Amino acid sequence: MRTEDLEPLREHMLAVIAACAFALRDTIGKSAFDERVMTAMCKVPRHEFVPIEVQPYAYANIPLPIGFEKTISQPFIVALMTDLLDIKADDSVLEIGTGLGYQAAILAQLARKVYSVEIIEELGQAAKQRLRQQGCSNVELKIANGYHGWSEQMKEILPVRFSQLEGTGFDL
Repeated sequence: MRTEDLEPLREHMLAVIAACAFALRDTIGKSAFDERVMTAMCKVPRHEFVPIEVQPYAYANIPLPIGFEKTISQPFIVALMTDLLDIKADDSVLEIGTGLGYQAAILAQLARKVYSVEIIEELGQAAKQRLRQQGCSNVELKIANGYHGWSEQMKEILPVRFSQLEGTGFDL
């Protein structure tokens, strides 16, 4: 598919995300996501982070297979998770489970630095290439088991703010 053919699909994806946020406003505690999050969702070309055979579906609000029995999350969930993080421009973020790098690319639009860990080498290598092609120079990717995080970078990484999850349906 040509990039210009995908632009209306990307615009539709953003409209669906906005409509879902509004429909779930009582559950998520707000009727719209932060404008920075929506700008990032608009800017990052999701079709570049999925296998070519599913690119025609890249902007549908559905999870898509990326290989190794893994999926890329649906756009609304990516926007919701990102919005709940309330990332500031000088934050550093740790992501566990890079996949093909889409969430890392979204986070890279918002944070100073993104540290991402992927356990599956083939996915990690593909993610590195895709992130580089998209100019995500503030993402550092490590191929490893992310169970214990990334100890070398813990001083920089944004602390988890569990209080942000209260009342969202994602209580811990």
